Amino acid sequence: MSDPNRRAEGERLAKRVAALHGCSRGDAERLIEGGWVTVNGAVADDPAQRVTDEAVAVAPGATAAPLQAVTLVWHKPAGVTLAPDQPLTGLLAPNDTLRPWHLKHLRCVSPMPAASTGLAVFAQSPGVLRVLREDGPLLEHEWMLDLPGAVGPDVLARLDQRKAEMAWGPRTPSLKLSVGSQSPERTRLRLAVKTYTPQRLPDWLRSAGLQATLLHRLRLGRVALGALPVGGWRVLGLHERF
Repeated sequence: MSDPNRRAEGERLAKRVAALHGCSRGDAERLIEGGWVTVNGAVADDPAQRVTDEAVAVAPGATAAPLQAVTLVWHKPAGVTLAPDQPLTGLLAPNDTLRPWHLKHLRCVSPMPAASTGLAVFAQSPGVLRVLREDGPLLEHEWMLDLPGAVGPDVLARLDQRKAEMAWGPRTPSLKLSVGSQSPERTRLRLAVKTYTPQRLPDWLRSAGLQATLLHRLRLGRVALGALPVGGWRVLGLHERF
């Protein structure tokens, strides 16, 4: 005799999709992770979700081809805080290239404070994740900083003296500061820095009596933001290395 409690719990979504689509359980899981399946009209991305009498449908043209891990470069807008290993879910919407599986498994490997903009990197390949988690802070990060008013050599020296306040671990950051342009209203600085914690950038500036109107990351290692618009993204090319 079947268990009524078991019936009430329903069945795994992957099992239902396999029956509906006439495919294997593995293909059904890939269809769900690819964003091809809806439950009551909403895209589902969890093969283990339990369903009973909900309307389950598979989109026309759905493919169960295995999805490839990607590394994503995103032009982060101001107001968004990126924490280490934060998923991409909620920041971008699924599309033909980025399926729900990508959004769920891509992880931030370039933490940034909310006030900053520019280059952010999300990865899901174990090799890329390992390299950027372990060596990311050791790579050179290039930032463009806008500061109100004219900034003299004494201020640059004060910033250099306080660089330990940005340290990643016990190492003192290595930084190069140069003035890109200057007017009575604004100074644009170029900052190239290694072995630091990006989230501490605003506090480091404030410790020297400065309040940046722009904190914009241009480059991480050998990967540059380029001409990506704010909010835009691209998949890192196979030839690109950090």
